[in-house]
Amino acid sequence: MSDSGSDIQKDYREGDDMGGGGAGDFDSGQPGNQTEQELASKCLQIQSKRFYLDVKQNRRGRFIKVAEIGADGRRSQIFLALSTAADFRGHLSTFSDFYSSLGPPNPENVPEDGKLKSECIIKENRRYYLDLKENARGRFLRVSQTITRGGPRSQIAIPAQGLVEFRDALTDLLDEFGDSDGGFKGELPEGRHLRVDNKNFYFDIGQNNRGIYMRMSEVKSNFRTAITVPEKCWSRFRDILSDYCEKMSQTATTTADNNTQQAQSSQPGGSQK
Repeated sequence: MSDSGSDIQKDYREGDDMGGGGAGDFDSGQPGNQTEQELASKCLQIQSKRFYLDVKQNRRGRFIKVAEIGADGRRSQIFLALSTAADFRGHLSTFSDFYSSLGPPNPENVPEDGKLKSECIIKENRRYYLDLKENARGRFLRVSQTITRGGPRSQIAIPAQGLVEFRDALTDLLDEFGDSDGGFKGELPEGRHLRVDNKNFYFDIGQNNRGIYMRMSEVKSNFRTAITVPEKCWSRFRDILSDYCEKMSQTATTTADNNTQQAQSSQPGGSQK
């Protein structure tokens, strides 16, 4: 009985409550939208599948993108912070040991839901569901990534026979880059306050698992509203405001000049057209 890569891929694409294996994003954040640097990469061939483990770095820190390329060319991927990758590595050892203790698959004794063992990793706003599954074609570890605030779910499936090889490749990367996520560690600017007429505006800089942001709040009597602007687009936000300021200044200058000319022409002895 073989753990056929294409058969496994078919199983987790069809009739699965976790949805398809679409691409995920690391921070919601879509790391590809930020300045991103690739630090290292490993490629594994496990049966009919290829797996790429890429260590990347952006403003928020370091992470690992795991991409699965199936026999039919279909691509699935998940993102792991380095600290999460370290937890995942530990679970891979546990699942590998459990898989080794199972003995040969028995097609007549397959669990109804196909699950042999399950674990969950919770990392800030992310959950990773690890399910060792079995069907009539073989055994595999399905890793599903979900985001608590919504968004697409993503998952990969690792043939059970390749769990040790996958763990060892992950270990090599963690030995080189550690399990610290990094990210911005400096002191953030203090908040600012601006009062205009009967309104108060507050500018507060903060940081969460998605990165650095500015929260701009408008407060008036019992009314309060706020928007949050990610740090990666502050310069664009500034440029738009600057453009409006320049255009309004030009409009004001033109209006003042026109008013002056009209006032002069209306005075006795003024120029007449």
